[in-house]
Amino acid sequence: MSEPQPIQEVLAFLDYLRFEKRYALPTIESYSSDLNFLFLFLKEQYETEGLSDIQAPMIRGWLASMKEQGHSAKSINRRISAVKSFYRFLLRKGWVKTNPAALLVAPKISKRLPVYVEKKDMETLFSYVTFPDDWKGRVEKMVFMLFYATGMRLSELTNLKDEQVDMSRRQLKILGKGNKERFIPMEDELCRALTEYKQERTTFLPQVESVFFLVQENGKPLHPRYVQNLIKKYLELVTTIEKKSPHVLRHSFATHLMNNGADLNAVKALLGHSSLAATQVYTHNTIEKLKDIHAKAHPKS
Repeated sequence: MSEPQPIQEVLAFLDYLRFEKRYALPTIESYSSDLNFLFLFLKEQYETEGLSDIQAPMIRGWLASMKEQGHSAKSINRRISAVKSFYRFLLRKGWVKTNPAALLVAPKISKRLPVYVEKKDMETLFSYVTFPDDWKGRVEKMVFMLFYATGMRLSELTNLKDEQVDMSRRQLKILGKGNKERFIPMEDELCRALTEYKQERTTFLPQVESVFFLVQENGKPLHPRYVQNLIKKYLELVTTIEKKSPHVLRHSFATHLMNNGADLNAVKALLGHSSLAATQVYTHNTIEKLKDIHAKAHPKS
């Protein structure tokens, strides 16, 4: 198999990503792979040797080839993005006069609705599932209560510290992505559970000193993998959904709020989303729920 072209321009672009844009190594490797994939196709199909040989119909041919081969829309979009970025770099350098990828249209990615646990199944978990009567069991139940009552992310839960739990104001201070702070109010049941947990922690683990709120018997914070495994283990007892993860509980928190009429902006604030578009996906779940209710209950359905 012959080498893709052009080599020098791609290397210069990758150096730009590495040293000026300071992209992560996996991202740079992805750009390199995508560009090499393009230039190998162009050389084999059109015998191109340099940038001046490349025309817009050739790149559209590459796009059509990927679709025919069954590449996912997400994969194709990523490659289109890499090629467009590459040509913007070339234009700034003055190495090309036109961008043959400028008019490429990215295929639409079908939006997947967030997977969530039904409200009745969460009620079954808290009402009928028995957690072990030891420290491990207390921590595991606390994990579920926090996830479902706050919608926090896995990293936010495992890094939660005592100082972030404010009983006097009945709120949690959460440090989200980019150390962005948000405050989540605590209802009565969660407040009682957190208070009891802290008291029991002093009794069960009198020698342990830790700044972390949720700790193992040795006082160390919970490992993310451990939390993922316990979520999967307990959800398997109450639901048949395929995906069982901490993020599913975050989806469940948001979806149940929306189903009960919560304001979209309020849910956005609770989740710590930077964009309302990220939160709007939960309105689709609400609409799907309404459709299901309508289909089952309406006499003309």
